[in-house]
Amino acid sequence: MELRHLRYFTTVAAEGSFSRAAEKLHIAQPPLSRQVQQLEEELGVRLLDRGRPLTLTEPGRYLFEQGRQILQRIDEMRAMTKRIAKGMVLQFNIGFVASTLYDALPELIRRFRIIVPGAEVNLLEMTTLEQVAALKDGRIDVGFGRLRFDDEAIVRSVIREERLCLVAPRRHKLAAKRGKLRLRMVADEPLIVYPKSPRPSYADQVLSFYRDAGIEPRIAMEARELQTALGLVASGGGICIVPASVRRLGRDDVCFIDLDEPKMISPIIMSYRKNDTSVLLKQLIKLVREFDKWDAPAGQPASASV
Repeated sequence: MELRHLRYFTTVAAEGSFSRAAEKLHIAQPPLSRQVQQLEEELGVRLLDRGRPLTLTEPGRYLFEQGRQILQRIDEMRAMTKRIAKGMVLQFNIGFVASTLYDALPELIRRFRIIVPGAEVNLLEMTTLEQVAALKDGRIDVGFGRLRFDDEAIVRSVIREERLCLVAPRRHKLAAKRGKLRLRMVADEPLIVYPKSPRPSYADQVLSFYRDAGIEPRIAMEARELQTALGLVASGGGICIVPASVRRLGRDDVCFIDLDEPKMISPIIMSYRKNDTSVLLKQLIKLVREFDKWDAPAGQPASASV
């Protein structure tokens, strides 16, 4: 399938007529009809009922909707590429793991957008490992993750260390306990970890804390993402260990309990390409150094040693 086939077919479908579509596409009607027929032969399905009026089959309706979206995206890509080439737009892509959005990252990005008003700043949710690949192939310019790793091509800077806390169902017996909990006190509780994949990930950080304490975790479930994990906790499926800033979600069906485990912390790490001399990247690094709202919950001191 070539783009011209898709463009010809969607135009015919939108116009409801081969003759009107041919006029709009500035081609003769017979070759237009042949192109659409070739597309049907390649897919092995009938896309149009060629009666009066011309109508779409069920497969045709699906291809029409999907094709319009694809062609619109391609037109946007073409226009943006030309604008970037002419220096009309500076583009800056930021990868992030979801849990960093509950800390001060949104405020940091808001300030960054203010000081670079001519730039198009895009946010892309991805795991730390996905960020590494995206940095190397140029899909993102900077990443904010939690997983520690070494790579000669990537600069990694810990912005701050965030304490972890325990999440339990609202009416769980742990919710009635006063003061902080030691990990050993919840060793028998079923544990919900996230993300399920790809690994290694934040889930492996949590599991390592258990094993460092000499505890073999009782893994009840592995969730794809944080919100799913919290929903599973609320349903009584187990407990979960999350960054303390997740409290800001304000869920009323779970309770957040502080842990008396000073070593149970998760870093927020900024990553970027080693030889990247981008002006926008330099401005972001400078902003991180000056940023005064990396507020650490529960008295945890912030760190901005970039």
